Amino acid sequence: METAEIAKVAVSAAPYSIDKPYDYLIPEALLEAALPGVRVTVPFGRGNRTSEGVILARTCGEKVRGLKPLAAVLDAAPVLDGDGIALALWLRQRYFCTMFEAVKTILPAGLWYRLQERVTLGVSMEEARTRCADIPGADQLLDVLESLGGSAPKDTLESAGIPQATIRAMEHDGVLLRQSDAKRQIGDKTRTMAELVISGEEALALTERKRSSAPVRYAVTQLLSTEGKTSAAELCYYTGATMRTLRAMEKAGLLKLTQEEALRIPTEETAVPGPKIIFSQEQQRAFNGILSLLESGRAEAALLYGVTGSGKTQIYIRLVQETLRMGKSAIVLVPEIVLTPQMMRKFRAYFGSEVAMLHSSLRMTERYDQWKRIRRGEVRVVLGTRSAIFAPVKNLGLIVLDEEQEGSYQSENPPRYHTRDVAKFLCARFGATLLLGSATPSVESAWAAENKTYHLFTLRQRYNARALPRVSIADLRDEVRRGNPGVIGGLLQKELEENLRRGEQSILFLNRRGNSRMLLCGECGYVPQCPRCSAALTYHSANGRLMCHHCGHSQIAGDTCPQCGGTMKHVGCGTQKVEQELSQLFPDVPVLRMDADTAAGGHSTLLERFEKERIPILLGTQMVAKGLDFENVTLVGVLSADLSLYVDHYQAAERTFNLLTQVVGRAGRGGRDGRAVIQTYTPENDVIRCAAAQDYAGFYRQEIRLRRLRQCPPFADHFSFTLSGTDEGAVLRSSAAARDTLRQLFPDQEVLGPAPAPVLKVNNRYRYHVLLVGSNCKPTRDKISWLLKTFSNDRANRGVNIFVDCNLTD
Repeated sequence: METAEIAKVAVSAAPYSIDKPYDYLIPEALLEAALPGVRVTVPFGRGNRTSEGVILARTCGEKVRGLKPLAAVLDAAPVLDGDGIALALWLRQRYFCTMFEAVKTILPAGLWYRLQERVTLGVSMEEARTRCADIPGADQLLDVLESLGGSAPKDTLESAGIPQATIRAMEHDGVLLRQSDAKRQIGDKTRTMAELVISGEEALALTERKRSSAPVRYAVTQLLSTEGKTSAAELCYYTGATMRTLRAMEKAGLLKLTQEEALRIPTEETAVPGPKIIFSQEQQRAFNGILSLLESGRAEAALLYGVTGSGKTQIYIRLVQETLRMGKSAIVLVPEIVLTPQMMRKFRAYFGSEVAMLHSSLRMTERYDQWKRIRRGEVRVVLGTRSAIFAPVKNLGLIVLDEEQEGSYQSENPPRYHTRDVAKFLCARFGATLLLGSATPSVESAWAAENKTYHLFTLRQRYNARALPRVSIADLRDEVRRGNPGVIGGLLQKELEENLRRGEQSILFLNRRGNSRMLLCGECGYVPQCPRCSAALTYHSANGRLMCHHCGHSQIAGDTCPQCGGTMKHVGCGTQKVEQELSQLFPDVPVLRMDADTAAGGHSTLLERFEKERIPILLGTQMVAKGLDFENVTLVGVLSADLSLYVDHYQAAERTFNLLTQVVGRAGRGGRDGRAVIQTYTPENDVIRCAAAQDYAGFYRQEIRLRRLRQCPPFADHFSFTLSGTDEGAVLRSSAAARDTLRQLFPDQEVLGPAPAPVLKVNNRYRYHVLLVGSNCKPTRDKISWLLKTFSNDRANRGVNIFVDCNLTD
């Protein structure tokens, strides 16, 4: 039997229930281009609808009758190498996503294509009208095509009200032809460059003769002979030449015009070279220990536990320097975009152009061009947030996760990966070292270090022996008894006044944006609710509107109750209300607010203002709680420490402790002593007391005992199944069926639920949870994968979506 080249393709149109590598015949014309790692278009499904895909592998086998051929190859060269394909396969198996979703996660968004199906007239308009006279809707379709020149996107025809049946019938008769166009979201940018093709002296001699009649040509020649290869735009700007002049000079044999790649990367200020790093004894011991792991060439994991301000970043920089000396590359990750500008300045001071930044706030063009530089090996140090873990660095030697305990390292979208797990996979594959750094390590990481799975290195003192902030706990119940209606308590107000007198800066933290948590009618108790979510609307004083922080719904806030006509009262507070209170307490003092409402123009701009203009008070949400380093900040105020403490989640205590410890650590990082005030309604709570004392060991001992009793991570893994749909009854029935199936699959494991999500309805979709307590091993994942596929293929679950997270952090 005749043999053929066959491509194994991951197809974007295949849902998880039927996701697998599909076989496609490689046409002879595409044999050289259809390599593993390139994107292709393929016909998929009964209707042969054009879909995007990526080739995973090529095989040579018997030519199968009816095997569909590849339609087109989209890439001139593979965008994924063998390591990228292996990572995508691992993501698919680990996080219950399709192969194509995994590939899209790895590659930058600007690299993807937008597919558009077009319908083109295959015969003359007169013949089409004659042949299709009996097809309903054909005249309308032909009128649209005639007005658009005989071709139109299929979406345009559908929006014009033309039925799909009409299009299919005319295709079947051969009157219409279907074509697919693939357009890249981001293209490569080029610029025109000019350079002399003869020596500068010879060119000047030739143009000197006609200097009086052609002064522009002489000016162009003079500039090129001095500067060498120059962009055509600059030549035209400095000499007054036009592109017509340059082309004429090219035709005369004086110069040549070429196209050169123009990179669209963020412009950074030239950094002053950083001073030589001098370690304390503690830092030196930690550095030497981690360096020995790095030099071993084996896959190793280490936890660097250091109090806030202990100099962990200096150790990161020195380790990256050693990694580069060994001829390897490094990835350094931070949990929040707000931390990247400060960290980038530090790293550029030591690595210059060898460091690139990747995060979601960069423009798509900037991310794409940075990806190209990294892929070509022009960059050996990558700094960024969660998605930077997928940077295509060559010869990986070190991955650093700063503030490794942060929940932002877990993705909220499929595949719902945790950056730490992806880093472990990469380190195991490349024999690299993984370094987790934190002042408040996650309980799981601390447990792994205690059991020798991670190497542990500790920094117990602040750099240069600076003292930890002096922390005071303020009981908000006393403020209520004294009749203080505000958010700023007496002790914190006194400390703020002292800081203003000294000319020092303060940071105030409240993890809730907006003005008031909600409006409440004092007469009947009515609370305005979001019409699409089961949540109260939050009042924003900046625009006088009620807004939903789940779906974005917005409406005008009224002063009277729509049900009984009573007066609406403001309950709770957010950053906007605190800003108003600060302006009343300190009328002439500038206050800088930093939350999701004010940071739209860029986090770095606000932080630069705070540092350079010495604005006395920075008020913000958790954006201001982590990693910031301002030497003039000596006071931190936590306005309500209880907001995250009593949440129904096994990590509530850990999150609260981490957040309080991190924000308190922003004070006293310069030469002056730091102070902190933690306001709370439960000052006797052990978590708050441990955070105030910066006592991680005490907190960990309590928390690990509770985790063991409750069978929470690290002692067991929690698989949370979320089911959602527009019909609450259908969602509840499907949730109960999923629970029963899980109990059959895991008879020895605990299965709980179904239970409503903390916010039951979001954007008109009801959500219920089912919880499996088990072990995240391959047999467990295989059974869960089977359940997900079976669920999706069951008609009884039509209209209900299901997805699963393991040890969800949010």
